[in-house]
Amino acid sequence: MTTTIDEVRDGIHRISTYDPMANMVFNQVLIDAEQPLLFHLGPRALFDDVAAAVATVVPLDRLRWLGFGHVEADECGSMNQWLAAAPGAEVAFGFTGSLVSVMDLADRPPRMLVDGETIDLGGRVVRYLDTPHVPHGWDAGLLYEETTRTLLCGDLFTRTGEVPPTSTESPLAPALEAEAMFGATSRAPQTGPTLERLAALEPEALVLMHGSTHIGDCASWLRALAAAMTEG
Repeated sequence: MTTTIDEVRDGIHRISTYDPMANMVFNQVLIDAEQPLLFHLGPRALFDDVAAAVATVVPLDRLRWLGFGHVEADECGSMNQWLAAAPGAEVAFGFTGSLVSVMDLADRPPRMLVDGETIDLGGRVVRYLDTPHVPHGWDAGLLYEETTRTLLCGDLFTRTGEVPPTSTESPLAPALEAEAMFGATSRAPQTGPTLERLAALEPEALVLMHGSTHIGDCASWLRALAAAMTEG
């Protein structure tokens, strides 16, 4: 497997590893600011490759914040490796997930984020959005970078295949194909309203964990996903 890094938005870097066995890309997002933030940490086995890619932009000991969308190996399996490599870094995660999982799993206590809370990174501002069960997991949450209007989507719009760093095409069709395969999305009363809330942000880019960074009419794509996840 080869790990690559691409600047997909101003100061926002997509670190991507294609796993041929899974036929899927696994991405991390590095926001280069005065207080650099890494979102999605990756599994333990990928730590060395991802760390080497991060270090081409930011020395590891400068990392200030570590985040992820929910507790799952590909999201935070390497969390304690990152905490060891970046002594000044804190995990920033939602209150629910911190309380039920991360306070026990992490070698240092996390910063427990509440819905709508912002972190000023210095040149960039990220807002934490609580999204329980969207796309899955009680502890789910996302980050929205307000300066570039970029939504870090976690597992939303997950797709299979090796894909380019950026795309201007809709992510909906391949995401629905993957959903038919995996059935990974929770379809609960809050699914539609949560996706509508994300659409109301009017993001200009969607950075997928398992896919490309999609630039374009993101609000329409999120509303189309909401309709598909709530129909029937």
